Amino acid sequence: MVTTGRFALSHSEKAEALADNLDTQFQPVTDPSVPVVIEIVGVALRSYFSSSASESQITTPDEVQAANKGLRVSNVPGQNGIPNTAMKHLPKRAVSFLAHVFNAVLRTHHFPQAWKHVRIISILKSGNDPALPSSYRPISLLDTIGKLFEKILLARMLNAVNESKLLRDKQFWFRLGHSTFLQLARLVEYPGISAKRGSPAQISSTWPKPSIPSRSMDSSTN
Repeated sequence: MVTTGRFALSHSEKAEALADNLDTQFQPVTDPSVPVVIEIVGVALRSYFSSSASESQITTPDEVQAANKGLRVSNVPGQNGIPNTAMKHLPKRAVSFLAHVFNAVLRTHHFPQAWKHVRIISILKSGNDPALPSSYRPISLLDTIGKLFEKILLARMLNAVNESKLLRDKQFWFRLGHSTFLQLARLVEYPGISAKRGSPAQISSTWPKPSIPSRSMDSSTN
């Protein structure tokens, strides 16, 4: 790997070269670009921390096991080195122990520091020169136990959002049963429904028309 004025040959030298390249790309934000938004967030946080904390709903081994089944075995583990394949084969006693750990986090409102650290690996970008550090993109690998805890919280949050109907039914993207393909189908059907009702659909004429490639269809395959 080629760096400024030298060659990185060993694994440690390559890691340092990649780290130096990341330092030039990612810098901490010292001057907020939108101070009004920063102030709004600050007021909300101060209000939250000044209010009395409500009793957290504890988790159960069954809830932990249900979230554990949703882990992808293809994912690479984080710093603790525990693969998801091993997590899926945990005995009931270990699952119960994890439930006790997660309940301690919920009661104390303390997210373990170890779960905040990530393991960073670099993936070569397609078609780029592998000798240049800038040809690699970083991927952050989170702690396996921490991700399992976050899956439990996410499931609870989504359930609360759906039960309270906090999102409009027209809100698509990253929602179960609301894929972007369904939204596109709705966009196509909406003008026809509006025309039947006598109310023209208001669709911006600036939208680019989708290019649909034509293909010959064999009439024998009806």
